Amino acid sequence: MPANNASLLRFWTPGYWFTWLVYLYMRGIVFLPLAWQLAVGRNLGRCLNVVLYPKRHIADRNLAVCFPELTPAERKRLRNKHFESIGLSVGEMAMGWYGSKPRLRELTTINGVEHLEGALERGNGVILLSAHFTTFEFDFAALKPHCPKLCAMYRDQRNEMWNVMMHRGRGQSIDELFPKNSVRAMVKALRENAVVWYAPDQNYRKKYGALVPFFGEPAMTNTATSRIAAMTGATVLTYFCHRREDGSGYVADIGAPFENFPTEDLVADTTRLMEALADYVRQYPDQYCWIHQRFKGRPEPLPDIYKKSA
Repeated sequence: MPANNASLLRFWTPGYWFTWLVYLYMRGIVFLPLAWQLAVGRNLGRCLNVVLYPKRHIADRNLAVCFPELTPAERKRLRNKHFESIGLSVGEMAMGWYGSKPRLRELTTINGVEHLEGALERGNGVILLSAHFTTFEFDFAALKPHCPKLCAMYRDQRNEMWNVMMHRGRGQSIDELFPKNSVRAMVKALRENAVVWYAPDQNYRKKYGALVPFFGEPAMTNTATSRIAAMTGATVLTYFCHRREDGSGYVADIGAPFENFPTEDLVADTTRLMEALADYVRQYPDQYCWIHQRFKGRPEPLPDIYKKSA
């Protein structure tokens, strides 16, 4: 993990100039009124929709698989709106990392806090099942006042400057960050009655990965949530955040504990978790991360949905 006090000036080299532009953008946008910030973010997203063709192709394929009931024109409108959400996410990440925490909390309504409080009273820790919505970097700061100890996993990126920014930014709200797949550290935190934000919704082809339906389509998925809950006795709650359609703020929803969870069937348990996620995504489909290759790496005879036709 990079040191949080590492000076960014050591990255003042041509290889990091684009990252510096992003950093300065993030530092500046937090001073804008929310309405202006959203307008700038949407326009950024429209630009990204034009220039990021490979990501646009991935989003189109994901939406075609997950929303076959929509017409091509409707899916295109959804994809365009999704890229606006991606543009907005940069400013929302900046608010979580560099913005005023009291202002951020004023903008966020949290529903279901009683579920979190009840789970903490049980004393076995809480797994907050979350996902990669475009608002997810915003989640932590809104959640922190309700957690005696908040933890999350991280995945280092190839860009070292970005890693320093990420660790420093998330460290504003998260008490402990675990390296990706550090199950031992996660179990230890849960046994200390910590709250662990956990997002197992991305493609996963390692140990404990299994084919689990996502929007009815088989996808390689991490089944560790069930296993860790069984090891620790932790309560599993959903935690998803969305942006209000009118741009007035944000809503975070904490779900009730999963009943009869976990069982001995990891795949059945994980299917329940993915169904809960899909139900929330259907309500705010533009705000989920569709530019990730969620259906990559599936065994034959399942097709590669991202392969471009000749």
